[in-house]
Amino acid sequence: MKTKLLAFSLFAATIGAVLAYPHHRGGTDPTPAAPVASANKPKVEAVFVLDTTGSMSGLIQAAKENIWSIARSMASAKPTPEIKIGLVAFRDRGDQYVTQVVNLSSDLDTTYATLMDFRAEGGGDGPESVNQALHDAVHKIGWSQDPNAYKVIFLVGDAPPHMDYQDDVKYPETLKTAAAKGIIVNTIQAGADSTTQEQWRHIASLSQGQYFQVGQSGDALAVATPYDEKLAGLSKELDDTRLFYGDEAKRRELAVKQAATGKLNAEASAASRAKRAIFNVSAPGEKNFAGENELVEDVASGRVKLDAVAPASLPEPVQALSKDEQERLIKETAKKRAELRDQIQTLGAQRRDYITGKLKESKTETSSLDYQIFNTVKAQAAKKGLRYEAAPSY
Repeated sequence: MKTKLLAFSLFAATIGAVLAYPHHRGGTDPTPAAPVASANKPKVEAVFVLDTTGSMSGLIQAAKENIWSIARSMASAKPTPEIKIGLVAFRDRGDQYVTQVVNLSSDLDTTYATLMDFRAEGGGDGPESVNQALHDAVHKIGWSQDPNAYKVIFLVGDAPPHMDYQDDVKYPETLKTAAAKGIIVNTIQAGADSTTQEQWRHIASLSQGQYFQVGQSGDALAVATPYDEKLAGLSKELDDTRLFYGDEAKRRELAVKQAATGKLNAEASAASRAKRAIFNVSAPGEKNFAGENELVEDVASGRVKLDAVAPASLPEPVQALSKDEQERLIKETAKKRAELRDQIQTLGAQRRDYITGKLKESKTETSSLDYQIFNTVKAQAAKKGLRYEAAPSY
């Protein structure tokens, strides 16, 4: 039941072409109100700079299994923060790509769907394009201007940077910019290469970050539970209650999110889908679940009046219904959604208790890197007014 997984994957769960959805304006559609007090919510912005060369295959697979644990752990702070995650995947010159940048986003479904396609390939010749990856993480990511946001980079890899590329911006210069933007850089070394260790320690020391080391295949524990399959099924049922609306351009945009959800429901493991279900019924997970322009949530919450939505902007199955039928559909769907959320929360609590028992049996929880990273985030985010009291999520 227990398998070795990389602890950093508790955070490195974000690879993909992430879309951020601005509010639609135009026509006769109302503009959905922003979440209450979202501007005042504390922010957690985390970017994972991940080596995706061939030697990292086990770690990338671990990331695929733990994206939702990442989100839940980061979201467990008080007061509840707004979570955004981004990624810079990197290899080296001469490989299929040098870097791939994924901007910060709260849409983890789209992120995860792309993560599922990532494979560890290339590399094999020692140093990698670490300098370029860090530069892109600092300069190409849309970091907020909020000085109170907890902004953090996790650099994960098993090889040192190329310091011989004459046209590279070397990491000491990049880290000066990171510090000016209030970004902390933590480093996680896979394996035991001494040159990598020296450079990883130096990078962390220049940016008020922490250095960690794990085995090439990782050191964190993951526990499969008898609740995973049921939770995965309930998660899909919950997804099926979503009704996205807007003009044609907006619905095309939101179709990308729906396609990503369909892909993960079809291909992701039961354990990862169970974790997603638990995250989606939490307050921080609402933005991932509903996104923007979701009719049931907007109407039920009172943010939008059904009569104010242009008929052509309604979801196609809803357009053919009478007003009475539309109102009844939304009311019934909202009721079903509430019931599904209750079931997921109940099973999620049972799953948590099951895992807690298994971790007590193993007596390894407090020594695992998952726990150590959680404590690092806890300490760093405390300086921004965020309090983490619970143990990390699994």
